[in-house]
Amino acid sequence: MKTKELVSYLDEILKIKEIEDKSLNGLVVDNKGEVNKIALAVDASLDAFKEAGRIGADFLFVHHGLWWGKPFPISGWTYERMRLLLDKNIALYVAHLPLDSHPQLGNNVQAVGSLNWPIKGDFGEDNGLFFGKKIFFDPCRKLEEIVNDLRGKLKAKPIVWDFGPEKVKRMGYIAGGAIQFLPQVVEEGLDTYITGEPAHSYYWMAKEEKVNVIFIGHYLSETFGVKAVGRELEEKFSLKAEFLNLPTGY
Repeated sequence: MKTKELVSYLDEILKIKEIEDKSLNGLVVDNKGEVNKIALAVDASLDAFKEAGRIGADFLFVHHGLWWGKPFPISGWTYERMRLLLDKNIALYVAHLPLDSHPQLGNNVQAVGSLNWPIKGDFGEDNGLFFGKKIFFDPCRKLEEIVNDLRGKLKAKPIVWDFGPEKVKRMGYIAGGAIQFLPQVVEEGLDTYITGEPAHSYYWMAKEEKVNVIFIGHYLSETFGVKAVGRELEEKFSLKAEFLNLPTGY
């Protein structure tokens, strides 16, 4: 199919042009105009570009792109990335906040849905967008059970700040590096919060506000939406879409 047709579809369903983001989203590197195979990855990296080329993909969809708020010289490691994309005729498409906040394909709704937890509303507002989900348990569930769900169903290796109640009733979930939403967790009276990666500066707030915080890894938590986009494109266009699993350990 034509690259511009695929880009137009992604722009529309992800509302790329409507959502403000420090990431440069949408099509950021073009190809020669045709797409026969799609690769998807969490991060725009040289490894992802090499793997996309190895499997014969000519379109790569990523969550974390190349440009974040300001331009930079195409030299050194950035030149190597760009050279590989152009040499292999791989288009690069980025969706950061538009994917995080998407009500059907988003990282958060996809992960919580895969856990079969009862979603009770949106959570984690920033600039008019809601990124996370609230989960209410009735009856309550033990914190240990929640952690075991994450280990078993998501294959996570959780880090747990067990500062809150042993029995979990009201929980928030936001993928990625979203510990900065902890004040909203407290304001909303949630007793447990799940996100991607920890930050030293929020440790004492969590402890003193008596909130459990579970970290499942930034990378892992942002694979779910990327995979969902792959499934959507395969179904819509009958194109082969392959997820490139390149974990960072964080």
